Amino acid sequence: MKKYLVVMLLAFTLVLGACTPAKEEAKKEEVKVEEKAEETKDKAKEEPKEETKEGEVVELTVSAAASLTDALNELKGMYETEHKNVKITYNFGASGTLQNQIEEGAKVDVFASAAQKQMKALIEKGKVDEADASDLLVNDVVLITTKKRDDLKIEKIEDVLNENVKTIALGEPGGVPVGQYSEEILNHLGILDEVKKKVSYGSDVRQVLSWVASGEADAGLVYKTDALIEGDNVNIVTSAPEGSHKPVVYPVSVLKESANREAALEFIEFLKSDSSIKVFEKYGFNKAK
Repeated sequence: MKKYLVVMLLAFTLVLGACTPAKEEAKKEEVKVEEKAEETKDKAKEEPKEETKEGEVVELTVSAAASLTDALNELKGMYETEHKNVKITYNFGASGTLQNQIEEGAKVDVFASAAQKQMKALIEKGKVDEADASDLLVNDVVLITTKKRDDLKIEKIEDVLNENVKTIALGEPGGVPVGQYSEEILNHLGILDEVKKKVSYGSDVRQVLSWVASGEADAGLVYKTDALIEGDNVNIVTSAPEGSHKPVVYPVSVLKESANREAALEFIEFLKSDSSIKVFEKYGFNKAK
């Protein structure tokens, strides 16, 4: 009997000894799995998640008077350098044309006009909130003559009636603010009807400038800022007499239907900043009071 018990005890010991390493091995595997899980968690904390990547680019559409082309193009580079998530697309043209486009449903975020008339019309149409509109810049109207001719002998606006002046370029007064200012000036001087006999109407101020610079027109009325751009090809004869026309004020506003209101307002604030005003002044504009 004793011999049997010894044999049984020995067998049990052997079985127990065989199971222990298996259990220890299983425990080791469990520890490895747990360590791997912790390592994965730590790694996930260290690595940025996909959703934390830079957001989508905001595309701002800015409809602006043609006379703002050069200054705004320079400012675009400055702004997009500072705001990597914003892309600006400009639509330049006559303020009246831009107004009509907006009224017809064009998707625009910011509107910058060369006259109060077009901005007020959009406010009345419910496209712009009056509280959002503000004055940005002021400009002057000047008489220019082509450098292609040296026999014009024009010293004042009334001299455009001289016989040797064949063609006078003006902006189309129905939708081009500089054309509206021009008619006010000529009417103030009492020569509008006579001048009309020589007039070619341009679709925006840049076309008027181009005609005079190329010699297609002998003289024209444009903004001072545009005349400075073509300084090599046109002569700036004189500024319009004080009080002969409404002040040339450039208002700016976000559109009510803008899908990017916050970004649009931020861009407008940038246009009003000291650094932007310096750029505008370089092109001949002055800050609105």
